[in-house]
Amino acid sequence: MTHHLPSKRRLLGKVAVITGGARGIGAATAKAFAENGAYVVIADILDELGAKLADSIRGRYVHCDVSIEGDVERAIQLAVNWKGRLDIMFNNAGISGPEGSITNLKMEQLMALLAINLNGVVHGIKHAARAMIEGKTAGTIICSSSSAAIMGGLASHAYTLSKEAILGLARSSACELGVHGIRVNCVAPHGVPSEMLMSAYRRFLGNQNLQPEDVSKIVGEKGSLLRGRGGSLEDVAKAVLFLASGDAGFITGHNLVIDGGYTSASNQMSFIYQG
Repeated sequence: MTHHLPSKRRLLGKVAVITGGARGIGAATAKAFAENGAYVVIADILDELGAKLADSIRGRYVHCDVSIEGDVERAIQLAVNWKGRLDIMFNNAGISGPEGSITNLKMEQLMALLAINLNGVVHGIKHAARAMIEGKTAGTIICSSSSAAIMGGLASHAYTLSKEAILGLARSSACELGVHGIRVNCVAPHGVPSEMLMSAYRRFLGNQNLQPEDVSKIVGEKGSLLRGRGGSLEDVAKAVLFLASGDAGFITGHNLVIDGGYTSASNQMSFIYQG
């Protein structure tokens, strides 16, 4: 007779590293992982927020600038030294970068964005894979992409190209690492009120008092097939939790889109379904 663990313990004893884990999607995921029995290392540059969150979930915090390969390697080594293994790597850190016309794009600003959004993911996959192979751990690596990687016009040129490149990197990594039992997947959130999106909306609407629920309402009305239902940080955290768990054991090279259907279809002509 098979006894299943309670759903709240889907990651019991697993060891995870989350970059950009101090706030937003990373923090929501860190909490979800801990609630499900994982040991979590939060790697970020927001030392105060990160350390406080790590303490609250009995995890560990490490200062980590993902554009610096040695920082990412140290974060992963901390996890291995702490619990003897690495099971889950969530490459989540990213920045929004420069906006504006392609005709005015400053290449040094693009390179600064790519150093974090793309190179940071390369560093994460590289060193997580090394730790998992050496430890003979059939682990899982998850990378944060975006709905902007699927559909044009949802973000700046620099951000868009970085997030689409991550999809290709994850697929090629899944091809190589599958022989070790290591799964590599992406999540692509859309319209989720992270600090990045909140800042953009506050600037665009000229309202510094805009709250996450206000953005969720806007997205629910204009950016979701589920009318009135916008995305939340917890929606993304649950998707990452699924990919990190054994429930997704036969899923690799996949991009899980969390967008209320927005990039799959348009409901602008839904009148044709009436009658």
